[in-house]
Amino acid sequence: MWKIYDEIIAGIPAECTVDDLINGCYTSFVRSGSGAGTAGLIPIDSRPGLLRRELGMPLRELAEAVKSWNYVEASIGLAAINAYYNNPEVTTSNGVELSASRITEDRKNDPFIMSQNRIKNKKVCVVGHFPHLEQLFAPVCDLSIVEMTPGPEDYPEPASDYLIPEADFVFITCASIIYKTLPRYLKLAKDAENVVIVGPSTPLAPTLFEFGVDDISSFVIRDADHAKRIVQGLDMDRIYSTGQKVSWKRENSDEEICP
Repeated sequence: MWKIYDEIIAGIPAECTVDDLINGCYTSFVRSGSGAGTAGLIPIDSRPGLLRRELGMPLRELAEAVKSWNYVEASIGLAAINAYYNNPEVTTSNGVELSASRITEDRKNDPFIMSQNRIKNKKVCVVGHFPHLEQLFAPVCDLSIVEMTPGPEDYPEPASDYLIPEADFVFITCASIIYKTLPRYLKLAKDAENVVIVGPSTPLAPTLFEFGVDDISSFVIRDADHAKRIVQGLDMDRIYSTGQKVSWKRENSDEEICP
């Protein structure tokens, strides 16, 4: 079950170090060189934290925290992973297209807007209750929404074992990486027509394609200082104001860069 995590972590070059680390109220932030990564904090008391947090420590070592069952530690680990893989220099070297504009929120890279035509009359399972699904998806497909804390019309998380294998299109929240449910979801979705991991904390890691992901919908921070201020609560902008949404289709690259 840890294979996908281990391979993503192993792809981080050994020479990359932790240059900044912040736990905000809602988000973790890690910077390494010219790259910055974030991950949402899941406010659940769980196992005691055992994480070593030191500036200058190997980024790969901090990334190991993503495997922790303490969800705050796991958030820090995912932010560390993203500080490498979602670095603009690394993403472009891997073939991810970025806009020429320094900062943009590009609607054409929104996974739900992009998929409206493809999902018509299909069975769709979305893990995570994202905004506007009822308007974008519900009118055109057979939609099921699975949520850890289900609201009206949502299915509880255990229903994923039954709904995902029947779906043509599967959209999975990046929070599943922290919850450790991602490997199970990908196995359940092995026969789906299209599998997408969604959210600004999704690593733009080529390894994900090897485990059945067809599309990585994520976010690249292009202004690390601005993102840091937002996480600290010193700036009230949305994190999306600091960079660009991206959509990366299935492809591979083994090139490593540590800016």
